[in-house]
Amino acid sequence: MLHKLRARMQDEKGFTLIELLVVILIIGVLAAIALPAFLNQREKAQDSTAKSDVRTAQTAMETWYTDNQSYTDVTEAELKKIEPALNNAATLKIEAKGADGYTISVESKGSNVNTFKIVNAAGTVSRTCATKTGAVKGKGGCPTSGSW
Repeated sequence: MLHKLRARMQDEKGFTLIELLVVILIIGVLAAIALPAFLNQREKAQDSTAKSDVRTAQTAMETWYTDNQSYTDVTEAELKKIEPALNNAATLKIEAKGADGYTISVESKGSNVNTFKIVNAAGTVSRTCATKTGAVKGKGGCPTSGSW
């Protein structure tokens, strides 16, 4: 009898259906855990790029001011001439400009569409971010406080 069982075990090679189903189930659980974490990291990376772009635009604005002693005549195209890396920025906007201050913003390419803004009001600089209406606040690189 024992001899028959050993012979049968040697003839049957491979995995059983239950073993394969268990492995597929484990892979599915791991994928369900990893995918949201991966997507959130991608969102944060896109927001970090937008933050970097708005800081670069700020540096270009200050360069413009050094040359012209005013912010009034600067355009997005002029900033891109000063700093060619801004050609890759998603949506660069100069929202307000005056003799001694400006407001610039860059919109993130992420799904939350966070907008990162730098305001220079007579030398006092503030950095804020806003999330598109209807999106969850605090997602990606824009904290719920709205200040970065």
